Amino acid sequence: MKRYLIKSIKLLLTVVISLMICSGLTYANDGMYALTMSPMNQKIILIPGETYVSSFEISNPSSSSESLAYSISVIPFYVNGDYDVYYNEKEDYNQIVDWIVLDETNGILAPNTARRIGFTINVPDNPPAGGQYAAIDVRTDTSVKDDDSNNLGVNLKQSLGIVHIIYAEISGTSIKSGEVESINVPGFLLTGNVGGSTTVKNTGNVHDVAKTTLSVFPLFSNEELFTNEESDKNTMTILPDRSRYTETIWPQTPQIGIFKVIYTVEFAGMTQRISKIVIKCPIWLLFIIIFAIIALIMYFFVRSKNRKNNKKRAQSAKTE
Repeated sequence: MKRYLIKSIKLLLTVVISLMICSGLTYANDGMYALTMSPMNQKIILIPGETYVSSFEISNPSSSSESLAYSISVIPFYVNGDYDVYYNEKEDYNQIVDWIVLDETNGILAPNTARRIGFTINVPDNPPAGGQYAAIDVRTDTSVKDDDSNNLGVNLKQSLGIVHIIYAEISGTSIKSGEVESINVPGFLLTGNVGGSTTVKNTGNVHDVAKTTLSVFPLFSNEELFTNEESDKNTMTILPDRSRYTETIWPQTPQIGIFKVIYTVEFAGMTQRISKIVIKCPIWLLFIIIFAIIALIMYFFVRSKNRKNNKKRAQSAKTE
C-alpha cells in the first residue's frame, strides 16, 4: 500500500511538472512570433470619385528570435447585435473592401525592424450613403521544426493575426442620430463600486462616438470626489443600426458612504443625464443597523410597558 502511494505521488508530480513546462513553452512561443501594429484603427472621410491614400506600421519586436513572414489581406468588419466583432460576412456597410488596394500582400520582417504598409482607397462616383467598414488583416505563419532544441521536440505551427480597422464616412451622405435605450445608476450598494451604465443605439447610417461621464460628490458638498471627464476611456464608437452597452465606475469607492452621483451620456448631438443619491453600505454594517433598530424598538416597547404597569400599580395603590 505504501509503495502504491509513493508511485501515485510521483506520477502526480510528473504530470504537474509536464503541464508547467508545456505552459511555459506556449507562453514563450506566443511572445516569440507576435507582430505589433500602430495605429490599430483610423477614422476617415471619403469623397465620392476621389482617391484616398494612407498607411499603418507593423513591427517585429526586439524580443523576437527570428524573422517573420507575413501576409496581408482586406476583409469585412462589422458587429452583431451583441456587439461581437465578425470579419467574414459582407454586407452593404462593407463595400469598401472592394475599393481598397494594398501596396503589398506579403513580406518578411527581421527582429527589431518595422515596415510601413500603404494602401489606396478608390472611392466610386456613387458610393452608398453613410459609413463603410473594413479591416486589413496582417497574419504570420511560422513553423517550428522537431529538431529545434528550444522546443523539446514540440511541433508548433502558428497563424497569429492582427487587424487594422478602417472606419470610413462618405462625405455629404451621413445621417447622425441615435437614442439612449437605458441609463441607470444603482441607488443602494452592498458591494462593488459606485457607477452608472447605459445602452446607446445608433439609428443613423454612419458610426458615431458616445461619451459617458460619471461625476461623484459628497452628499453635502460640491467638491468633486471623482470624475472620468478627462479620461480617454470614456468614449466608445457605435456602428450604424447597432446598440452598445457600457459601464462607468468609480474604482476607489470607499466601503461606506453617501454620495451624490451625476451620470451623463452624450451621443449624436443629444445629452441625457441622471442624478441620484447613492448609499454604499456593506452587509455587516446593514446587519448592525438592523440589530440596532430592533434593539431600539424593543427598548421603547419595554419602557412603554413598564410605564403602563407602573401607572396601574399607582392607581391601585390610590384606590386601596
